[in-house]
Amino acid sequence: MAKARDRTEDFKDAVRQSARSLGYDEAKLASILASFIIHKPPQRSPFTKAAYKTLESIGELDHFLLKHRKDYTDLHRTTEHERDSIENEVSAFIKTCQEQIDVLKNSINNEEENSKGWLGITTAKANADTIAHKHGVVLILSERLHSVTSQFDQLRAIRFQDAINRAIPRRKLNRVTKKDSTETSNSGDVELREPDELRSEPLRVQQQLLDDETRALQVELSNLLDTVQETETKMVEMSALNHLMATHVLQQAQQIEHLYDQAVEATKNVELGNKELSQAIQRNSSSRTFLLLFLFVLTFSIIFLDWYS
Repeated sequence: MAKARDRTEDFKDAVRQSARSLGYDEAKLASILASFIIHKPPQRSPFTKAAYKTLESIGELDHFLLKHRKDYTDLHRTTEHERDSIENEVSAFIKTCQEQIDVLKNSINNEEENSKGWLGITTAKANADTIAHKHGVVLILSERLHSVTSQFDQLRAIRFQDAINRAIPRRKLNRVTKKDSTETSNSGDVELREPDELRSEPLRVQQQLLDDETRALQVELSNLLDTVQETETKMVEMSALNHLMATHVLQQAQQIEHLYDQAVEATKNVELGNKELSQAIQRNSSSRTFLLLFLFVLTFSIIFLDWYS
């Protein structure tokens, strides 16, 4: 038995000769051979690029929250203006990420509408699987954004609670100050009445006007503090409602994904039902043909037997 011989080098020489005959030089031939060994990365679709960009934006938002977490919650590190600036930047981040997710959803809906054929049935199974995969990608991005948004809602609730805790002692202190000033003014009135002979009438009237203005200003400040406290409480409640609404939106997204899976499964079942109906029609046609053939043979046999007898 002849021993096998490695002819790889002969094959390479034949390839080089063929390439040279076609006008390829050594550099171009080397690049072609290298392309067979080192494959280029596959070209990403616009949807994949947009999804990666959205994921990077959400990651930057998460990193921003981790970086400024202490600055936002610690009252001694930053001022109210700086905390408002951080909150505005986070809100802009969230709005941008949500807009990018909405763009992805719209592209999926447009692709789904274009892929539907007659009677609203998807023409290709591979396209339906791709659309389902894209819906899953959008759902994952929505869940990721919801997780980061929940962290920011918790930080904002902590800030508003601290603001309420700081407002309540000020309110009590203002009430005590108001009570002391009232007692002081009453005692001053008594003292003013006692040495009435030593003080002039215009000075007493001016002092009374100043006391009235002080009381009115204290009442106005107290009402303003009550309004601020009520506003802060409402903002905390609105933050809690926003968090609750985001949770319900995520649950609805999961339910929509489940409904989409059921719709895909129902479409497959309809396609299988159409195939079964086609097969049943074919079987019915073949059985009808067989019955006619059987009746024809039976009739011919009876006629032949009658003629033979």
